[in-house]
Amino acid sequence: MIKATFKITTLLLCSILFIGTAFAHTEDKTIREKVESGKKVSIHRIIKSADPELIYSVGLKYYGREKWKQAGDLFDACQAYFVGDMKEDSIAFFSARSKFKDRDYAEATVQLDEFRRKFGRSVFVEDAEAMLAMCHYYLAPDATRDQTITAEAIVAFSEFIERYPNSKRASAFSDLILELTERLKKKAYLNAYTYYKIQRYKSAVVALRNALKQYPDTPYREDILYLIAVSNYRLAHNSVIEKQGERYLNVLDSYYSFINEYPESKRRKELERYIKEAKDYLDKNNIEKQ
Repeated sequence: MIKATFKITTLLLCSILFIGTAFAHTEDKTIREKVESGKKVSIHRIIKSADPELIYSVGLKYYGREKWKQAGDLFDACQAYFVGDMKEDSIAFFSARSKFKDRDYAEATVQLDEFRRKFGRSVFVEDAEAMLAMCHYYLAPDATRDQTITAEAIVAFSEFIERYPNSKRASAFSDLILELTERLKKKAYLNAYTYYKIQRYKSAVVALRNALKQYPDTPYREDILYLIAVSNYRLAHNSVIEKQGERYLNVLDSYYSFINEYPESKRRKELERYIKEAKDYLDKNNIEKQ
């Protein structure tokens, strides 16, 4: 009796499994037929069909129509089926480019970086590296925020130009490097100015000088030299007696640096008032002016 029951149960399970498998194949076949006949089928159902060639072919159709979100989802869904296949690098590239064109630059960055590492000899690698650099560019924030990504974008553009000096993109990328470098110059100035604004004049002088050293051709050069002179004055004016002599000498030095480059500046009169105080103090205390 037990054996008979077990046999019946086994037969029932096999029948259910067979029917389910047959139904799935029929469903997959129906989806393919619907797609091939031009009927509308949801992306979800196409992916669920687990038909790699169908998913890939539909992905190409959406890609050609510039339906980037749908194309990216389909290429993502079929990548695992084509590992080791001749289509593997194409699918990976199409997926990453779909993300890029859909402006999902964060995800595109991940995929493109992986692509260039994995498919270094692919015919798509130059395009992939160009898009990777552009991803960094689009993700780079304005000068008021952290500029780590901006620096990464400059490196990516520079590396691309070095690898592909004859690329039609090289000239445009050189222009973008200049644009991003100007952003770094502004950031260096803003960082230094922050110290000045919160009256940390000693730190301001250091930061301002570093900004000049790093970017001597900065468009903020006059502002920086002016702020160095003012910071030195305020540092000396508010200093303890033991340090005032040395600090007033610094005022003289920064003043002459400023007027040497900007003798006609409107700020000269203001700085001359500080210089008078500095000279009076040095004369009064018999400190030799350098």
